[in-house]
Amino acid sequence: MKRILLHSLPLLLLIGFLTSCSKEDDVMAPATARVMVVHASPNAPAVDVRVNNTVALSNVAYPVNSAYTSINAGSTNLKVSPAGSTNYVIDATVDLKSNMNYSVFAIDSVSKIKAAVVMDDLTAPATGKVHVRFFHFSPNAPAVDIAVTGGPVVFSNRMFNDQATNASLSNFTPLDAGTYNLEVRLAGTNTVVLALPNVTLTAGKIYTVFAKGFAGGTGMQALGAQIIVNN
Repeated sequence: MKRILLHSLPLLLLIGFLTSCSKEDDVMAPATARVMVVHASPNAPAVDVRVNNTVALSNVAYPVNSAYTSINAGSTNLKVSPAGSTNYVIDATVDLKSNMNYSVFAIDSVSKIKAAVVMDDLTAPATGKVHVRFFHFSPNAPAVDIAVTGGPVVFSNRMFNDQATNASLSNFTPLDAGTYNLEVRLAGTNTVVLALPNVTLTAGKIYTVFAKGFAGGTGMQALGAQIIVNN
């Protein structure tokens, strides 16, 4: 019995060493968050995004969004510059919580460009439902309501970048899946400023809709709406 134990000792020590290393690796593995970047500044050029001074995304054009990217959680520096340059138009430090999801929007006109950071709750919708939220990112447009065409208001009295001072406006609203005819109205009125026909919302999906462009803008800078599928 003693000989068997002695012969087994090196193997037992090796197993113990590997197990210890595995536990140490688990402890040392950095906590991460997932971040999506959205270019929502109507007259800004394509941009590069740096995370803690390392290029994470290149040549992101308006109004394109990236996929979610995993980065280390904690205090995180985000820099945005015109593609190919280091002329930073956004230089912001944000606190990203472990295992959470975020969207970082580059918003406002290029002379006032800034970051809007929101948390994304990607909890799956109930059967037959979708989750939807709306952001107002048209810099010169007045407050608006988002309503079913000729019907009830879904999101009321939304103002430019208002979620920055009211975090609850970043929450998703459950709706029945289906195809909707929607319209953007001047807040509190029946005056339609933008029609959004045939918006298909697929069961189980999570959507972010944001107002883009300028009131009175033309071409790529025209007032419109952009839809992001978050999941």
